[in-house]
Amino acid sequence: MNNFTDYIIPLLTVGVLVYAAIKRVDVFDAFCEGAAEGLKTCVDILPALVLLLVCIGMFRASGAVETLTAFLKPICSAVGFPSEATPLVILRPFSGSGAMAVYNEIAASTGADSFAERVAAVLIGSSETTFYTIAVYFSAVKVKKTRYAVPAALTADLTAWIVCGAIVFAFFGG
Repeated sequence: MNNFTDYIIPLLTVGVLVYAAIKRVDVFDAFCEGAAEGLKTCVDILPALVLLLVCIGMFRASGAVETLTAFLKPICSAVGFPSEATPLVILRPFSGSGAMAVYNEIAASTGADSFAERVAAVLIGSSETTFYTIAVYFSAVKVKKTRYAVPAALTADLTAWIVCGAIVFAFFGG
């Protein structure tokens, strides 16, 4: 059994079917009902996703990312955060794919084992696409007022930004 992981999904599928047979559950109807609910959820969250994607596109096309990057560079250098990773700090809360594109640029321009690339990798792994997550999950459960969710999530993102540079410096040096 070298590749036990190759059997996990088939075993889980058989296990669910056996359990359903024991409990006398109509698997096909349950699957169709779940798929219908999933489609309803997709329709419910689609407007928020479209709005978010349009706003991200406008934000990047307007040059706001470059302006904020230029504004944050002195702060980044003061805390020892590599300036090459500053655009990642700005885009990560909004877009995972945009953040990955910025990460790829950092890795290509600074090298795979550079301080900036390592900080960017840790930042990608330790932060969240805050606004995307809030838009999707809050839309799915029809929450209109986010109350403290956005400030708390942005505080966590800020903490990740500040700490990841220090952690990478502590483990790998600058």
